[in-house]
Amino acid sequence: MIAFDIRCVGFMMAKMVLRELMDPSIFMKFKSFLTMENNPSCLREFLLPIFYKKCPAGSIGVQILDRNWGAGWNLLALMLATKPSDRISCLDALRHPFLCGPRWPVEPSIGIIRWGLGSTAVRIAEEYIYGPHQRNRLAHYIDLMERLNPNSDWKNWHALLPGKWRLLYHTGRQIGLTIREASPRVLIGNVYLSFLPIKDSKRSFSMAADIDFTVMVDPHWPHDKRGKEGNLHITSNVEMTNGERIYQIESQVIEQGAIQEKDSESNESILTTSQVPVTRKSSRNGQWRKVSQFLPKETPSSLPVVKLVPSDVEVTMNLDYATKGTSLPSKVLLEVRLQVPQEMFDISKLVCGTYVDSRMLILRGVTGSALLFTRTFES
Repeated sequence: MIAFDIRCVGFMMAKMVLRELMDPSIFMKFKSFLTMENNPSCLREFLLPIFYKKCPAGSIGVQILDRNWGAGWNLLALMLATKPSDRISCLDALRHPFLCGPRWPVEPSIGIIRWGLGSTAVRIAEEYIYGPHQRNRLAHYIDLMERLNPNSDWKNWHALLPGKWRLLYHTGRQIGLTIREASPRVLIGNVYLSFLPIKDSKRSFSMAADIDFTVMVDPHWPHDKRGKEGNLHITSNVEMTNGERIYQIESQVIEQGAIQEKDSESNESILTTSQVPVTRKSSRNGQWRKVSQFLPKETPSSLPVVKLVPSDVEVTMNLDYATKGTSLPSKVLLEVRLQVPQEMFDISKLVCGTYVDSRMLILRGVTGSALLFTRTFES
């Protein structure tokens, strides 16, 4: 009975904080999202586009739940969990950081810390301001999340990986139109990665990358971004095995450092080079100092990962532009390839998974760069 009551409180809290839910049409979408047994931890990703259409200036309720590293969304997800056994108790809800705030500080659990790291990374990526400071912070948060990964075995990934993931950030490069005079001008939209289990196989998935883009043929493109819509679809099958990621311990960012991906079963290894931000002391200072109690005193020499073994890759491009005898499609393809991370254009370059939960996903490519994803749903 308590589990049922706390879910009712969650619905009331959502309508009190998120005033947009007072709109019957929006509330029906919110309710159907939960009725279909989607994970409530992905509510923010689901609701944000809906709220933006109604109020482009932003939602005050979203800002409230975003405070304290997304603690409000965490409490809401725990209260609205589908399974009664997964819901937070009344006592723990009253002790949650979102309700206690700075006046009554509480010791955060490892779950709250993981949530806060992911939420902060999402917020920085949404700002789309990738100066050196923001890039260093994102790389550091990704490193901490990998070290706190609760699901390092491929069997856990088999349960959590299926679904659609939206690319938020790539530690190696930005996504979007560059400042050079490209021809044709191509504006990259959302980039997705989807996983679908293959029947009669416990380790294999069908993996597909979808890259939405717009070709801006109008000379007034800086003021008119409508253009011609297009999509790039890349597919491959991938098999999962347990592996190991070797750390190189340095006190500063490693330029062209080496990461060795080692398969724990076959002892095969892949040597790759990358720009890998690895720090020794920063996780014990600043706002994330409480993370140190969950980390070993010494930086680990290696971390368990899930190794991804892809098969052949197929690429298909659709472009809403009727032309004959023109080189435009090939130029568009080259421009898209130039702008998006190479691991999304050639998904065979994704070599291992280093973090996954119901909301966030981190994959590493052959260059060692990290790709940060968040689970997404169709609005």
